[in-house]
Amino acid sequence: MDLTATRIRAAAAAVLVLGLALTGCAGQAGGGGGAEDDTLKIGAIYLDTQGFYAGVKKGVELGAEEAGKKVEFVETNAAADASKESAFIDTLISSQVDAILLSAVSADASAPALRNASNADIPVVCYNTCINEADAEEYVKAYAFGDPVEFGYKTGEAAADYFEANAVADPRIAVLNCEFVEVCVDRREGFEKALTDRGIAYEIVANQEGTDPTESIGVAENILTANPDIDAFYGESGGAAIGAVKAVENKGLAGTTVVFGSDMTADLANALVDNTILKASIDVSGIAVGKAAIAAAIAILDGESQEYSVPVPIDVYTTPEQGTEWLETHPDGIP
Repeated sequence: MDLTATRIRAAAAAVLVLGLALTGCAGQAGGGGGAEDDTLKIGAIYLDTQGFYAGVKKGVELGAEEAGKKVEFVETNAAADASKESAFIDTLISSQVDAILLSAVSADASAPALRNASNADIPVVCYNTCINEADAEEYVKAYAFGDPVEFGYKTGEAAADYFEANAVADPRIAVLNCEFVEVCVDRREGFEKALTDRGIAYEIVANQEGTDPTESIGVAENILTANPDIDAFYGESGGAAIGAVKAVENKGLAGTTVVFGSDMTADLANALVDNTILKASIDVSGIAVGKAAIAAAIAILDGESQEYSVPVPIDVYTTPEQGTEWLETHPDGIP
């Protein structure tokens, strides 16, 4: 028997079988899951460096583990840059990931990249922020979020409670915003609606972008210099809220100017425990959002029915005791 010829024929047969197997994998949605080990490859894009997104990262990892799935995450931080986000989505498409999770940088500028992912049969799940409604209906399979109008409304209710309890008539309010994303516009609209519904005759004396935890301090200090009689800040994000708190401290206005914030981090929880400046922070847990997003992606990849809207609970923190409890239940500081 010609053993060399036999081995050549066996090797050729093996290559043919392997080629057929690879062709089958390429036909799957995204094509990234390993047929042999059932590992899913999922792209995850975080909007910026705020603590909330550390919570999302932890949530998606925990959610995959709890679902009994082996997942390889391919991750980046978009740094609130639509061009960086788009370039990474192109990389994910080339890598044939099975799904993409993202907090979109822009309602409109992020849409073309998600269209490309959809055209490549890669399911997209938004969390926290997403693209405009018309494009989302076409290119996005699910959206995990806490309703931003309700979120802002709850903050406004907490502010109204404070103004009424402390007899603050006609409060002058400054806003540190993150309104480059639509959800933050919605948050402010909810905040103002709550004040109006409660009959608070407020005035917004400044509304400036300041969501980076460091840069927002200088923005808030400049607002206080121009408007030293401000009664309160509304921070539309966690970075905005802690920036406002630190600016009030730096200006020696603790006990005079207060802050109503968004999101919860260890810094904000400690500020709430002190309760001199920060009077409330409204939060959607990053961990809960991450778990909801990965659960939706897994359901889609498993061929299960998945609703587009995936609601995530909104939590209200207004007392030092609640700040202490948050710190005790989040010993690693991840929200």
